[in-house]
Amino acid sequence: MKKLKRSARLVEMTQYLLHRPHHLIPLTTFADRYGAAKSSISEDLSIIKEVFEEEGMGDLLTMAGAAGGVKFIPKAGQEQAEEFINHLCSMLSDSSRILPGGYLYMSDMLGLPNLMNEAGKLFATVFAHADIDVIMTVETKGIPLAYATGAQLNLPVVLVRRDHKVTEGSAVSINYVSGSHKSLHTMTLSKRALKPNAKVLIVDDFMKAGGTIQGMVDLLAEFNATVAGVGVLVESGEIDTEQKLLEDYVSLATLTVVDAKEKEISVQPGNYFSRLQRR
Repeated sequence: MKKLKRSARLVEMTQYLLHRPHHLIPLTTFADRYGAAKSSISEDLSIIKEVFEEEGMGDLLTMAGAAGGVKFIPKAGQEQAEEFINHLCSMLSDSSRILPGGYLYMSDMLGLPNLMNEAGKLFATVFAHADIDVIMTVETKGIPLAYATGAQLNLPVVLVRRDHKVTEGSAVSINYVSGSHKSLHTMTLSKRALKPNAKVLIVDDFMKAGGTIQGMVDLLAEFNATVAGVGVLVESGEIDTEQKLLEDYVSLATLTVVDAKEKEISVQPGNYFSRLQRR
């Protein structure tokens, strides 16, 4: 039990909530923690709720009843999302990222925790009220983004492997077509990775035509799992809509031009804001 001044208690309660997104926290947790009456705790939470909403940090939901409490739902406000997406597009537009063959170097960006945390918060915003049990991505580049999203939504992460690992136990494997050359690849997922009828949010770093993500969708069908949503950091805008294998997805940035000869990259915001309005 901590005896703190109200100002200090507000700071610590805020910190407690920020580190436990999507957790249902009973009022008794705070009352016991600070040796305060529930009425005082309720007043404190009202102040915190007001600040969260005014600053665009998220929602603080109150659940009534014996099993009730409060739950912090992190969200990125419009201004914060625009600032982040513009920053992301600016980073991607650096011509030094062009690799031989017209590929784009992104590994350094995927290794920046702050950048991935902000991207994860945007996905957590658009899927805040979706019924999701688990985040899924395919190894390896999408892993930081998947874990960042999972942290914001308080959800576990499941990794689809390119090759089966003996430490994964028995697994389900499928073949899928991906890449501009329509190459045949294999992906595998441990039978223990998903519970029956799981609802899955697929997250990936890059999507061209959507072959890899469609492969994950097909793999989930083998588990009787449901795709609750798809989020991609960057999508290719060089692929016609008719050629894309997916229609319902959220992207943060769209790569429209990669000209290796002219050393030119053109990037614009993805469909994040239009998809956010639909939910």
